[in-house]
Amino acid sequence: MYNSSILKSIFALGLVVGFVNFGFTQDDDLLKELDSLSQEKTKFEPPAFKALQIGNIQSTKIVHKGDLYLIVAHRFGSVKGGIREFYGLDQANTKIQFLYGVSNRLQLGISRDSYEKTYSGAAKFRCYQQSDKMPINLVLYTSMDINTLLSKNSYPGLLFFDRFAYTTQILASRRFSEKLSLEIAPIYVRQNVVDLNFAKTTISNTESLSYFLFPQPWNQLLLAVGGRYKLTKRLSVNMDYAYNFSKNKDALYQNPLTMGMDIETGGHVFQLLFTNSRASNDGAFLTEALGDWSKGDISFGFNILRVF
Repeated sequence: MYNSSILKSIFALGLVVGFVNFGFTQDDDLLKELDSLSQEKTKFEPPAFKALQIGNIQSTKIVHKGDLYLIVAHRFGSVKGGIREFYGLDQANTKIQFLYGVSNRLQLGISRDSYEKTYSGAAKFRCYQQSDKMPINLVLYTSMDINTLLSKNSYPGLLFFDRFAYTTQILASRRFSEKLSLEIAPIYVRQNVVDLNFAKTTISNTESLSYFLFPQPWNQLLLAVGGRYKLTKRLSVNMDYAYNFSKNKDALYQNPLTMGMDIETGGHVFQLLFTNSRASNDGAFLTEALGDWSKGDISFGFNILRVF
């Protein structure tokens, strides 16, 4: 009887050990399976653009989480002023902007542009990043500008919210190779007050008269394109252009065109550019470009940044 009890206990203990070993074996198999899945992680492409802007148009690059950027943008006067105006360098509009990475997908920013004494707030959100499973980068960008230069002398019925302009952009880019990246961006701009100060003054036909009767609309639709081509390890050429479908053909405003280059220095990007727009805030540079490239009426500018 005693030996029988011992045998039963040994048998029961053997069963327990067997089940435990079986469980550990199954766990090992499961862990190995999970490890194999983790090795098949999505492979993301490097950013399509090194800088946060192509030139004037926003790029799909976003500030990293926890980083604080200080950006200073200068836009000088027209080079047509010649040596008397030191080719535009005697005049300058300056924009100072702070950007903060809330997460690796969201950045927020505030700025002040001396052009029209404009204060702005902006947000940029990454929806998708180019990878072996996603062919493009897709980013949403929106900004709000407050024009404090507007006065009741020019607009007697001016209200506070009449100073506001809003911009919404859908940025889609692709890094085609180590050297070439391209972007396309449908853009919507809403201006609560329409600027009539730069209309043509000569009325010679009904088409010119129509500009005064039906001025530049409050709601404007644009399509922007831009690209970057890398020449050397630290140098690339950039271009961006936006076509305004809503612009009146008699307006003196031009479609904004910017050409320039990126110079990488110590992990940062210094941008030199020529543009027909003297503004840096979104609502103004997209809809109030006065320079005409065909007549050499362009301005020199640059963007510099500091990361804290």
